[in-house]
Amino acid sequence: MSQKTIIYLVRHAQGHHNLCAANHALPDPSLTPLGESQCFALRDSFPHHDKITHLVASPMRRTLYTCLLSFQPVVERLRVAHQGEKKRGVVVALPEVQEVSNLPCDVGSAPEKLHEEFDAQGGLVDLELVKEGWQDKESPESPWRPDMEKLKARAEKARRWLFELARQGSPSSARSQADGVGEEKEQHIVVVTHGGFLHFLTQDFDGMDLNKGTGWENTEWRSYELVAEAEGVRLKETDESWRKRKGDAKPLTETEQLELIAAVDDRLRQEFGDGVRRVGGKREGGERIDV
Repeated sequence: MSQKTIIYLVRHAQGHHNLCAANHALPDPSLTPLGESQCFALRDSFPHHDKITHLVASPMRRTLYTCLLSFQPVVERLRVAHQGEKKRGVVVALPEVQEVSNLPCDVGSAPEKLHEEFDAQGGLVDLELVKEGWQDKESPESPWRPDMEKLKARAEKARRWLFELARQGSPSSARSQADGVGEEKEQHIVVVTHGGFLHFLTQDFDGMDLNKGTGWENTEWRSYELVAEAEGVRLKETDESWRKRKGDAKPLTETEQLELIAAVDDRLRQEFGDGVRRVGGKREGGERIDV
C-alpha cells in the first residue's frame, strides 16, 4: 500500500447503558437523546467530512447510529457515489470492533434483527460481515470472548482488515486511475467503535480508567496513520491528534504500557474469567459477587 491511510477512530455517543450500572442489563441499547445531540455536534464540528473514503462501525446499534448521524454528509455523498453499483450499504458493520465485555449491553443483536432494523432504513448499513454467532461472547472457543489474548488477536485482525480495505481503495479513486487521472488518492477511513476496545485497537492504554473501562469520552475522535510493519499492522497517532489532546506531553514508555496492560488483564480475569456476565455487581442468577 503506497498511499497514506488515515484512520479516524471515534467512540460512540452516549447510550442508555452509560446512564447507570443497572442499565448494563439492557441488551444492545441504542442512543439517548443526549447521545443523538452529541452526534449532531460531532457532525457540525468534524473538519474532514470531504476527505472520508470509507465508513466502518461496530455492528452494535449505538455505534451504527453514531456513524449514520455523525457522518451524515459522508453517508449521503457515498450513497450518491455508489448509485448503480452492487453495494450493500455505505457503512460497513465490522464485528471485530465490537466492545470488550459480555455484559448484556455489550452483546450484539442477532443478524436477522439487525437486518430487520437497518434494511428498513434505506439499506445504508452493510451487514454482510455480521454472521450468526458474532454475539457469542461466552463460549470458551468463541473469538469474541473477553479474554486478553483473544482481544489482542481480534484487534490485530481488525487492523489488518483496515489495511486491506485501504489497499482496495475507493470506487472513485479506482475510476480515476482507470481513466488515467492522477495517482490513487489517500484513504481516509472512519471507524466508530467502543471505549474499551479502542485501547486494544490502538495498543495504547494511556489514560485508561479501569473503573470506566476506557480513557475515551463519548464521540471523542482521534486520528491515526495506518502503518504496516514486519510484525504486523499498527496505528500511529498523528502529531496533530496528539498535540490536540496532550500538548507537549511525552507518550508512555513501553514499560509503562506493559504495566497498564497487566492491570487490564487482571481486571478482565476478575470480571470475566469464568465466562459469566455480571450486572451491577451480581451474577445474572442474582448471587452477589465482588467486582
